[in-house]
Amino acid sequence: MIYNPIAGRRPAKREWEIRQASRVLRKAGITAELAATTRPDMAQDLARQAAASDVDLVLVCGGDGTINEVINGLAPSEIPLGILPGGTANILARELRLPQSVVGAARQLPRWPARRIALGRARWGGARSPEQSSNPAAHAASRYYASVAGIGFDAHVVHKLSPQLKLGFGVAGYVMEAFRQLLLYPFPIFSCRLNGHEQQGTFAVVHRTRLYAGWLHLAPSADLFAPRLTVCSFSSRSRGRYLVYALAVLARRHLSLPDVQLEQGSQVVCTAGDSEATIRFELDGELVGALPVTFDIVPDALTLLVP
Repeated sequence: MIYNPIAGRRPAKREWEIRQASRVLRKAGITAELAATTRPDMAQDLARQAAASDVDLVLVCGGDGTINEVINGLAPSEIPLGILPGGTANILARELRLPQSVVGAARQLPRWPARRIALGRARWGGARSPEQSSNPAAHAASRYYASVAGIGFDAHVVHKLSPQLKLGFGVAGYVMEAFRQLLLYPFPIFSCRLNGHEQQGTFAVVHRTRLYAGWLHLAPSADLFAPRLTVCSFSSRSRGRYLVYALAVLARRHLSLPDVQLEQGSQVVCTAGDSEATIRFELDGELVGALPVTFDIVPDALTLLVP
């Protein structure tokens, strides 16, 4: 059981919850070796070690960032992964409708069947044009993701968000930083090539899950169990228009706006409109890199325990 001892807004309770969950699992016949992370990327290293050993199951307790690390250490092995939600947004856990209590999830987990699912993948760092971006050999780095990849505005918010604001206010901290950046961010334009044509935008999310930020239904047609990507893009550079976007998303009416697009495909190539602009992207809520980047779907990549 790989866990982040400071994930979420109640880190003081994390150790107690982990011990309780371990006892619950033991009663169900699952003996878990506890492994706390103490540094960035440690969850990925621990998962990679588990994949190389003879364990029957890997469990992860933490937020979407910790889960992302574990997935990148575990995939594409066939060792099942079980999730005990314990982070800020918990997008994947909410998508799967897992209990939001660590101990509650542990009680149910022994009854969850295993399903093989696809993962999203980002490849970046070596490409300089859309033609190069579609060539895997042109990339210097790659990373899987399970829920969402955000490009532009939200990645900039993650970049500017202080750890104190995140730990102290959780999702509300992201909202506060988003309003601050609404006044400061220049909304540079980028393009995403999908299904043979380009969409221009200032913010886009490449989904595997329907949910965004844990509770916003940004891509209602996305399906974690289907091998495809769903792209939701917003094209305006107007700060006032972004307030309209926010209200429309809350009302689940954003797809009726003419400057909001939703499209599905298996590969998305994103490049900055201005080669001098730094446009960041995030994966599962964690800042990763800058454009250009290629997102694609990797079928049959992870075995996941699901209710």
